[in-house]
Amino acid sequence: MKAYHNKTINQTLLDLSSCPSGLSEDEVLSRANTKRGGIETKHKSLGLKFFAQFADFMIIVLLIASAVSMVIGIIEGQAEEIIDGIIILSIVLMNAIFGVVQENKAEKSLEALSKLTQAECVVMREGEKKKIKTDDLVLGDVVLLESGSIVPADLRLIESVRLKIDESSLTGESKEVQKNCDNVFSENSPLGERKNIAYKGTNVCFGRGVGVVYALGENSEFGKIASSIQESKKELSPLQKSIKDLGKILTYLILLIALVTFIIEVCITPNGILDAFLTAVAIAIAAIPESMPAVITIIMSMGVARLAKKKAIVKHLPAVETLGACNVICSDKTGTITQNKMEVVAVYENKTLQENNFKILATSHLFLASQLCNDASFQKGKFVGDPTEVAFLGFAKKLGLYKDGLYKSYVRKNEIPFDSNRKLMSVLVEQDGKKEMYVKGGCDSILNKCSHIAINGEVQEFTQSKRNEVKNIITKMSNKALRVLGFAYKEINSPSEFEEGNLIFVGIMGLIDPPRKEIASAVEKCRCSGMKPVMITGDYQNTALAIAKQIGIAKNENEVLTGEDLANYSDEQLEKIIDKYSVFARVSPNDKQRIVQAFKAKGNVVAMTGDGVNDAPSLKKASIGIGMGQSGTDVAKEVADIIVADDNFATIVVAVEEGRKIYHNIQKTVKFLFSANFAELMSVFIVTLIYPQFVCLYPVQILFTNLITDSLPAVALGVEEAEQDLMNRPPRDVKKGLFANGNGIAIIVLGVIQTILVVVSYVIGLSFSPEIATTMAFYVLNLNQMFYLASMRTNAPFYKSKPHKNKWFLFAIVFCFGLVALFAFTSLQSLLKLVSLSGVQWFIVIGLSASMLVLSEIYKLIEKGLKTRRKEN
Repeated sequence: MKAYHNKTINQTLLDLSSCPSGLSEDEVLSRANTKRGGIETKHKSLGLKFFAQFADFMIIVLLIASAVSMVIGIIEGQAEEIIDGIIILSIVLMNAIFGVVQENKAEKSLEALSKLTQAECVVMREGEKKKIKTDDLVLGDVVLLESGSIVPADLRLIESVRLKIDESSLTGESKEVQKNCDNVFSENSPLGERKNIAYKGTNVCFGRGVGVVYALGENSEFGKIASSIQESKKELSPLQKSIKDLGKILTYLILLIALVTFIIEVCITPNGILDAFLTAVAIAIAAIPESMPAVITIIMSMGVARLAKKKAIVKHLPAVETLGACNVICSDKTGTITQNKMEVVAVYENKTLQENNFKILATSHLFLASQLCNDASFQKGKFVGDPTEVAFLGFAKKLGLYKDGLYKSYVRKNEIPFDSNRKLMSVLVEQDGKKEMYVKGGCDSILNKCSHIAINGEVQEFTQSKRNEVKNIITKMSNKALRVLGFAYKEINSPSEFEEGNLIFVGIMGLIDPPRKEIASAVEKCRCSGMKPVMITGDYQNTALAIAKQIGIAKNENEVLTGEDLANYSDEQLEKIIDKYSVFARVSPNDKQRIVQAFKAKGNVVAMTGDGVNDAPSLKKASIGIGMGQSGTDVAKEVADIIVADDNFATIVVAVEEGRKIYHNIQKTVKFLFSANFAELMSVFIVTLIYPQFVCLYPVQILFTNLITDSLPAVALGVEEAEQDLMNRPPRDVKKGLFANGNGIAIIVLGVIQTILVVVSYVIGLSFSPEIATTMAFYVLNLNQMFYLASMRTNAPFYKSKPHKNKWFLFAIVFCFGLVALFAFTSLQSLLKLVSLSGVQWFIVIGLSASMLVLSEIYKLIEKGLKTRRKEN
């Protein structure tokens, strides 16, 4: 696609075979086969989306398990097998529905994008104005723009009269852009600097213009964003990948044990092949941890609820734990790091620079110039207008000098509007018959128009030494990245004197969009927790660096890379140098995508914030996209994984902390569930191996354990408070799964301990009867998990765990002990094929179960000692 910001008006018209009077109808018809103004979207049918969710190894295994379980239940007349199959099938269907919901998000983002497109526009054709549908535009059409219009296509401006366009939805920067059709820019200039271009989907705020269409539909900057949203595919979160891998491992393990059980049953017992097969399959199906997906979903849902109270709204659950793994946070500057409102922070008047405790008189010409040479106004309880002009009114209100009557007593008689060539705005006001001209603008332009300077009410000649003094102050302010404006005035005695010359310089004001108060501490917290904060902005290098230095993101200019410099690097080169930079200035939407991709290519988990349409592709490409709740466009919000309701960077850091806590608790939960399942499988396997003629645990008993006594304790682990040093640790390595850092070994060791306790109880029970042995093994399996749970709550010793701080833990303990008691001492025990135990037998059960707490605490001490030794080495 050709660029036209680097071509003159005549070159553009010639290249597009167009002219200011527009195309002829014949020419329009001949170009009708070219891309039109709409953005095409392709949607899969709901059925295709649904069935695509089943193309996963673990899902296929679960479906087979469900089918086999129900068939066995029907053949054997066993209700528990049918129920088991239905439960597994229900979980699979729920996961499929959830996947369809997520897939629809991309389509919704495109629909939100299309809503921003204007339905109609005004064009010149054959020298006449015509209103047509935006979709009927063709290349070379001449489009008329006026205040309130939405630009219908990418246009090379051929006429501009005081034309200002709000490009925030595309560039992310809130400043209105003054357009100038006569300018020509370099080929690599950023989008925000192309003052001769009007982009599709942006808003005309002021003035009027004429532009020729050079890009339509998917070829426009807006359309490229739509295409990239549709084409990009969200990666699985680190936890989803881990669980997927775990599912495969567990499936293979269960199938192996089922196979061995089948062989033992056939070779050693007198049972037939069919009975052996049914036993092996029943054990394998019952051993699947059905509760794990539900438990993890509940834990993340609770985390989502907590985050919502902290002003972070999570759109889909896996985003929570992904955020916890984040080690690079790429944030926009305006509105997220800064307050998104200009503020006067420096004033130079009467040869004095004031940066706090401002002392300004309401009658001073500097104050009057800032208030009268101003088009902002106070409406419905707030100031509205250009952000800089609003800042001047807000400054007056802060000092207690703002008076609405002031603007009524000074009547504006004439004005010379601001334009980009003069860089000045002038007004002629009259009060009580006295006329004065007030001027504001760029400092160089103001100084060139001034012949005198006012110092303490006395008008003096503006000598070179006085000019140099003012220029030094301007340089000092500019080095702090302030936007510096100069002010001047003169008395008017005749209409011919209303011109911008022979002015009296009265002072300058410096403005900045200041950082939020809590940002510096949030950035420091990022660094302490091993995360790299990165600022990505369309603003100028000096401004970006000044803010970055102020809040601790960068120390010097060596950490800043501009969009123009970025264009000189290939993707491979950028990947090699990306870690050197913490600030990226004057970047385009495509630059943002490249930055995110470069960080990700280095193995980082990247969070990216955004509020505009331009941010949508980079939000989608990031490991986790974070939309802005207040300033964000519909498109950005739809694409984002998390929405920050208060647009605050500090809220993102809070969300990261919550994400780490959630993952840490999920890790505890998985350790708890898998060690329990390991004990179930190994207990059944070992007893079958030693006593093939007896049954250690029936499938219905294992199913009861998985669905009831596993689930509530697991949820209790999921809501534990974060470990105290959690945000002083580096982010976890996403390449390492849930079994990393000794968790896999812990699962095996703790699973073996539980297995030994269950098998010992079974062996002791056999001295009474096979039925008592099974019953004792069942109770030990369930009760030792309660003692194990008490130890698992924290890495600290059990006596420091403060049980009262986790109401879910207390409820789980009471509920599970109560449930065991209900089956132990009522006629319900027959439902689980249990029998009554004597006092001695209960003493043995409770003693073996309670020993799990002691053994688990001993293991924690050994594990802590080994980790300390590894760190020292």
